[in-house]
Amino acid sequence: LADHHLMQQDAAQKFGTLLIKTTDDGKELYPVKSLAEVNKNRQQLGLKPLQQMLGEKNWLLRRQSKQLQNHSILPADKLMSVAELALSCLDQEYPNSIKHVLNNDEGVAPPRELYPAFFGCFDWHSSVHGHWLLVRVAKLFPNHEKTAGFIDRLDAHFTAENLQAELRYFQQPGRAGFERPYGLAWFLQLYAELHDWQHPKAQEWLAQMADLKKHIVKQMDGWIPKLAYPIRGGEHSQTAFAFGLAYDYAQTTADLDFLVKLNKHIKRLYITDKDCPIDYEPSGHDFLSSCLAEADLMRRVLSEKQYSKWLKKFLPKIKHGSNWLKVATVTDRVDGKLAHLDGLNLSRAWMLEGMAYALPMKDKRRQILLNQAKLHAESGLEAVTGEHYAGGHWLGSFATYYLTQRGLTN
Repeated sequence: LADHHLMQQDAAQKFGTLLIKTTDDGKELYPVKSLAEVNKNRQQLGLKPLQQMLGEKNWLLRRQSKQLQNHSILPADKLMSVAELALSCLDQEYPNSIKHVLNNDEGVAPPRELYPAFFGCFDWHSSVHGHWLLVRVAKLFPNHEKTAGFIDRLDAHFTAENLQAELRYFQQPGRAGFERPYGLAWFLQLYAELHDWQHPKAQEWLAQMADLKKHIVKQMDGWIPKLAYPIRGGEHSQTAFAFGLAYDYAQTTADLDFLVKLNKHIKRLYITDKDCPIDYEPSGHDFLSSCLAEADLMRRVLSEKQYSKWLKKFLPKIKHGSNWLKVATVTDRVDGKLAHLDGLNLSRAWMLEGMAYALPMKDKRRQILLNQAKLHAESGLEAVTGEHYAGGHWLGSFATYYLTQRGLTN
């Protein structure tokens, strides 16, 4: 009754037990002023966190970018259709892009022998984040009819034998730079996703991944201090996006030594940047924005006040009435490199959201960023169809990262 009374006044809920009102636009939530406060009150009543309760009923709670509506819910089926793209390619070995140093004749082998856990989805990093996608969706929607199938497929890949073979691959001479930093960062994201999933299989898989995870952290840990400069491209070598995923891993798993080192070197490499030339973006093969990835990274290591000041110097063109950022145009979705731009629109969307939610509530830039995020997301999500394998083998992960707001959960 108390919640009902608050909702009638369009005021914030206290317990979040009465959730949904039906409008012409679909299903939306009454205002939730503070999700943390709602969950705190629900805990006192012996209720599950709001997100968990909705997930068990096959709904996704999502922060909303509209000015007048601060939360919305999405049906699980929207994400399940995206997850099917990853499921369909995990065991599809060919076509495959193998990029490694050959030390001898034994290095010439099919992907399933080189790295038997992550051999599908065209390349190693796409396979890794395809596995992450399935873990993410299975964790969010434990009762969905497709979830058991996802877990079975993951279990077939995450065997102790497969993961030890992956480790041996990394330990070969000349492989220190393999998938660095992009693929390594996605592996850490996968590990972090499993870390806080209270499923028996997740804990089993974590134990079997432990040695590989330690090796990858050690590689990153040794490489980052040697960087005299950040890598600012819009593809796999970019450091800003990879550092963001690595930072979220370290925070989620309480890897404090790695977290401290990341914090130190992120600030060393980026804190003095200003006037990022976003007018020069995108390049023709980009799937990451150099400027926005850096801005999305820095929100993780600065306070709200510090970030607001830093962003004003870094991207001074964010203001009302300015045409400072246009949605990327994709001319050919069959061409794997040109199709990268669909991924750029999706990654821009989650980066813009991350930047917006890191600013003070009254900051006028918030809504400008959220409006841009919406436009980029609409364009990017339209391309997640699986019609062309050039994008179908990886765009689902980008769509899931955006839709589930994974970068905001930390």
